[in-house]
Amino acid sequence: MAIKIRNKKSLEFSTASMSDLVFLLLVFFILVSTIVSPMAIPLTLPNSSSQQLIDAKKDVTVYIDENLNYFINDEKIQVDKDNLLPAINSKLTNGTKGNVVLKVDQTVAVQHIVNVIDAVNKINVKRQSTYKVILATKPE
Repeated sequence: MAIKIRNKKSLEFSTASMSDLVFLLLVFFILVSTIVSPMAIPLTLPNSSSQQLIDAKKDVTVYIDENLNYFINDEKIQVDKDNLLPAINSKLTNGTKGNVVLKVDQTVAVQHIVNVIDAVNKINVKRQSTYKVILATKPE
């Protein structure tokens, strides 16, 4: 007497669930890529062969573009020497140590960089703090 197997295994594969998964992954990556913007303010940073500070904690980022527009943490401010210091001071935390990253277009005059450094130095004297200014560059 021959034994017959009642439950035969099917060799068919349904791709409906796989296509749903691929579609969801595609939507996820499209959404994430539009949210992430590595540099919201377009600048041409100066070249440098020095080592990058990857682990530097950024408390405030100051941008200066080629039209001499100042941005603090992606926020445009009206600039003169009188309101640069209060604008940076309001963005700094209440700590006594930290970094101010300065991202400046390569066509900007050095005097504008010095204005930001002077403002941070005045904040250091006023608060008895040690905030450092780091000038961002791109590798050669």
